[in-house]
Amino acid sequence: MGKPAGYWVNKIRTSFKGGSSSSKSLDEGSGSGSRKNGSKHSKNQKTEEGNKNGEAESGRKVIVVVDTTSQSKNALQWALTQCVQDEDNITLLHVIKTPVGQGTDETQNERKSRAHEQVHPLKNFCQLKKPNVKTEIVVVETAEEKGKAIVEESKKQGAGVLVLGQRKRTSKWRVIWKWRAKGGIGGGVVEYCIHNSECMAIAVRKKSNNGGYLITTKRHKDFWLLA
Repeated sequence: MGKPAGYWVNKIRTSFKGGSSSSKSLDEGSGSGSRKNGSKHSKNQKTEEGNKNGEAESGRKVIVVVDTTSQSKNALQWALTQCVQDEDNITLLHVIKTPVGQGTDETQNERKSRAHEQVHPLKNFCQLKKPNVKTEIVVVETAEEKGKAIVEESKKQGAGVLVLGQRKRTSKWRVIWKWRAKGGIGGGVVEYCIHNSECMAIAVRKKSNNGGYLITTKRHKDFWLLA
């Protein structure tokens, strides 16, 4: 018998604001009771060891993929209100493509500096909304596909959650994407990250009419959450 809608709303909200273990459980499904108890015991043991060594338990690293689009800004706004906690750290990841061919005399450092300036207002926005949360900007230049670069950088950064903005897709595109994803063929940056990221990847799209957001993860497609 299927779970009621309210169950999944609470489950998803908890996973967004919880630790990496709860995020993982949402993507992988619920495990056995003994497995949960073992995980809880392991987490408590690690916390106790950290306290003995005088170390404070740190939060997650929340990576938000940003650029100058409205989809990126909407995803960041959602992350700040629904995902990020005071003990977390925010990394604003901006991926740029290495220019191909002639027509530019900019060095890589100059390109990264310009890209950093473009998304710096988003860092100011984070500091305004979450003044107690450390926020940094990371600019990555790649000649490969952006999706692959995002997944590799999130792994390198030790991300607990990866948040991306998503555009509205037509029904025809969704069918094509589903077929390509099953065949192992890339279906776009967001889809690639959702299916290949080691941490929980969340695609966020703001609804235009009724408010709220549509959330997509490995296990949930366009799940509607009110802001």
